[in-house]
Amino acid sequence: MNPIEALSLPELSPALENLEVQLRKSAGADDPFLSEVARHLISAGGKRLRPILGIVSALACNGEVTNEVILGGVAVELVHLASLYHDDVMDEATDRRGVPSVNSRWGNNIAVVSGDFLLARAAAIAASLGTEVAQLLADTLANLCEGQIIECQSLFDLDRTEEVYFKAVSGKTSSLMSTSCRIGALVSGSPRALVDRLTKFGDYFGTAFQILDDILDVIGDQATTGKVAGQDLAEGVYNLPTIEALQDPRVSQELAGLLGRALSGDDRVRAQKLVATSNAIEYSSKVASRFVDLAIDQLDESMDPGVANALARMATQMISQVSKSAA
Repeated sequence: MNPIEALSLPELSPALENLEVQLRKSAGADDPFLSEVARHLISAGGKRLRPILGIVSALACNGEVTNEVILGGVAVELVHLASLYHDDVMDEATDRRGVPSVNSRWGNNIAVVSGDFLLARAAAIAASLGTEVAQLLADTLANLCEGQIIECQSLFDLDRTEEVYFKAVSGKTSSLMSTSCRIGALVSGSPRALVDRLTKFGDYFGTAFQILDDILDVIGDQATTGKVAGQDLAEGVYNLPTIEALQDPRVSQELAGLLGRALSGDDRVRAQKLVATSNAIEYSSKVASRFVDLAIDQLDESMDPGVANALARMATQMISQVSKSAA
């Protein structure tokens, strides 16, 4: 899903052009080498979904895309980029967004320190936006770490529950998306009730986004997702589709016999196909749809109707994209 196309809001293009300028500026350092490394994934592009959520939240509140809104978007994108630097070290990834990952090009130490540098820049920007935004971003960083730890604790665990899965999703994905929406609404001076509704939209949207991403890990093609189908399965990350597939008597015994260890080659392909042919994809899609409905329910008449409709359209199109992949 391309969020810019899905939203189709004319205000987005100039705002994102400004965002890119500020993003590169914020990742600059006195040392040219650090600047190059810190800007590596910025130059590689990306959907900029999280800052887009912040910008559109400001617009939904009938606000303007002020410099503070842009800086809020920069802060959350820097946090997201830093998490990618760190994730790639943990996963020993070799590429990201079509370019060599930072760890594969410059080594793990450089990748970790550069990620920390981006987090420091994000914290400085948040502090410039006020105490509440600074505290919010700090809490979000803690949630991201907690979500990652929860996931690490359940690697290769065939008894991983939906409750544990959703706790990890809440920290790893939903928290930063809800924070993106909240910062955009806060710095635009919106009424507190509206801020809270947009925060909940981001939370529900983020959960649906992660479920759908996990579905695409099973049924998506590499050209679309950027990774080989079944990669999470192979690495012992048993997401909602796998948790559900292990309950399907048609495939559970064979699937359980494959899991519990790292997979490669034919074993990875077989495990991926077992999950794909079980009832797990349909089940997970329905769960994601429920979260999309919850997100859309947060959009009410107090918001700009055109922007609210655009957010609802984006969430709906996200579901449609996965449905097409499953067809």
